Amino acid sequence: MEVEIVASLAGLAGLAIGLTTGLAVRVSERAHRTAAPATPVGALPPGVASVLSVLRSSAVVVDGEDRVLRASSAARAFGLVSGDRLVVDEVLAMTRLVRRDGEIRESEIQVGPTRVRSRADGRWFAVRVAPLGSHGLVLVLAEDLTDMHRTEAIRRDFVANVSHELKTPVGALSLLAETVEGAADDPEAVRRFAGRMQYESVRLTNLVQDLMTLSRVQGDEPLPALEPVVLDEVMAEALERCRTRASAKEIELASGGEEGLRVRADHELLVTALRNLVDNAVAYSPENTRVVVSTRRCDDRHAEINVSDQGIGIPESEIGRIFERFYRVDPARSRQTGGTGLGLAIVKHVTGKHGGDVTVWSKEGHGSTFTIRLPLLDGPSRPAAGTAGKDPENTAREASP
Repeated sequence: MEVEIVASLAGLAGLAIGLTTGLAVRVSERAHRTAAPATPVGALPPGVASVLSVLRSSAVVVDGEDRVLRASSAARAFGLVSGDRLVVDEVLAMTRLVRRDGEIRESEIQVGPTRVRSRADGRWFAVRVAPLGSHGLVLVLAEDLTDMHRTEAIRRDFVANVSHELKTPVGALSLLAETVEGAADDPEAVRRFAGRMQYESVRLTNLVQDLMTLSRVQGDEPLPALEPVVLDEVMAEALERCRTRASAKEIELASGGEEGLRVRADHELLVTALRNLVDNAVAYSPENTRVVVSTRRCDDRHAEINVSDQGIGIPESEIGRIFERFYRVDPARSRQTGGTGLGLAIVKHVTGKHGGDVTVWSKEGHGSTFTIRLPLLDGPSRPAAGTAGKDPENTAREASP
């Protein structure tokens, strides 16, 4: 009997030990499964890399020792990061302050200019720096503001130039009006000053009209209501509008080239662009010379209009800037000719709006040739005899004396 009792107690003890051991194993396994692995020091928290990869801003993650753990390709291309280091002192200083006090900081900085280059050569960024998790990680986001700054600078320059250009004729008209009032008893003086007032009035009207045209063509919106236009008609109308001014300097206006070429265009804008080129050719040519306008099919898909003169030419160093608004190679001479400084800018934007471009060949003392290149409306056909394979500048030159 005692043996049976001892055996029973031994069995119960073994069962208790087995249950305790099994429970301990289960608890250990459950704890092992549910415990989150700790993020190693110096590593990105889970999911951060995926988020950074879809951000539009340049992104950089810096660890507690100022080493770059991750940087977007844009951040490296813009010069914010080199190797595993931030190379912009302002940004590095911001990261250290954020790591120290945990406060988010924002600033606008410029990257790139040196003592040799001007401030306009650098890139502008809106920088935002914030703490990222633990272990001293810091996130740097940089948004490129360069285009916005350049647009703002262009706007400021444009307003300043317009104000300056308007001030001259408006001031002249005011002064002339006072002079006429004071010379009321002198009919000859009144006629002379009235003629001068009319000249300044025309100059002011031309400037306002050019500003309106430039505003229309320099935006991103496509031109409405384009229609088939024959280049012969455009050329004839532009030459007719310039004939009076050319006659005053005894400059011959000649035309030639391949007939019947058609493009899809805004007729009035195309005439305006070509008239501006002919006006320039007349203004900067000496008396008793010749200005030639010619058309040609340069290939199966494009036509060209060439305007050649025997004028003073353009210095090679200035050719890259002549299509800028209000830019003048010789400001004193340009104002004497009555130009607004917007003519070539209008030509550039008008040709661009029509899917074409404008180029220039020039040599000081030997004249200039401006070439407008436009897509043809008609399908491919054989070039006119005598023009196939010729360089556009050479063709224009053959038409000129």
